[in-house]
Formats: sequence, structure tokens, C-alpha cells
Amino acid sequence: MKTNFKPQTWFYPLAVAMIGTYDKDGNPNLMNAAWASIYDYNKVLVNMASHKTTDNLKENGYFTLAFATKKTVCESDYVGIVSGNVEKNKIKKCGLTPKKGTINAPYFDEYPLTLELKLESMDDDYHVIGEIVNIIVDDSILTDGKIDPKKLEAISFDPVNNKYLLLSGEVVADAFKCGLKFK
Repeated sequence: MKTNFKPQTWFYPLAVAMIGTYDKDGNPNLMNAAWASIYDYNKVLVNMASHKTTDNLKENGYFTLAFATKKTVCESDYVGIVSGNVEKNKIKKCGLTPKKGTINAPYFDEYPLTLELKLESMDDDYHVIGEIVNIIVDDSILTDGKIDPKKLEAISFDPVNNKYLLLSGEVVADAFKCGLKFK
């Protein structure tokens, strides 16, 4: 048996993407954007509404995208529910440490995996496409020079139950191999 539901924003898994920008005065901002994905080989797509972050993007053209983790779940939630237009000290309030990377956008020390991006386009509906220009990875999440999902402890957003879920990193099959049995 299967059950039908009306159309809703149910999509699994949804990465909890943290978007970092500087405002025109050089102050760091961070927001939680659950609707992000890879767009092309070296590009990402983030769907946002009008926010302080989108104003900042228009101003300077660079942003970072970090992946929220088990360790940063409450900080990530907070910066998503509190606007930088309303709470000027939201970064400081939740104890995050902004750092200067290789572009004109902050990365935050507490997030072990961050993409640095150059704004390629943003339309009137705030569909943002960014080109990956650098990736910052904390050595603590590497095993044999590669990102170890178990060490990263990335989380996803469950839009049906409004929960954050841990992505365990448990291997269930080898990509581009297990399907070969059907050839």
C-alpha cells in the first residue's frame, strides 16, 4: 500500500547549509539555508528569500557555504531563526568564530567543512548560483587525506518532522559498482 500527499517541501536528505557573508561594513553574517545543492561540477545552488545575506551577496559577490554538524546544531539553528537585520550580534551571541579565508566572505572556525564561493548569478527569486573557488577542510575530519563522513558528523534537515538528523556515514554500497551486477 502507498499513501498520497499533497505537494509539500519534502526532499531527503536536505543538507543544513550555512551561508556566510560580510556586510558593507565588513561585519560577518551567517544564516541557515536548508535548500542548497550541487548545481554543476564546481557550482552550488542555494534557494533563499530576501535576507541580510542576499543583500550582502549583492554588495560584495562572495559567500561561504559550510555544512552544519552534530557539534554545531544549536548554533546553526539559532542563526537560521534570528535575522541579522534584527540581532546585530547574533554571531557573538552563539559563540561562533569568524575567520578571513581566501575570498571576501567569512568562514567560521566551528564548521569543519566550508566551500568558498564567488557569486555567479542571483535572480529576482533569490536563486543563488555560486562557483566553488576553494574548499577549507579541518584536518580533524580527514582520514587518509579524504573527508571522513563519520568524523564530519554532518546533519540533515527533516522537513516532515522538523528535526535535524545525523548522517552517520555508514557505507551501504560502493557507488558506480553495485549497479554493475545488472549489466
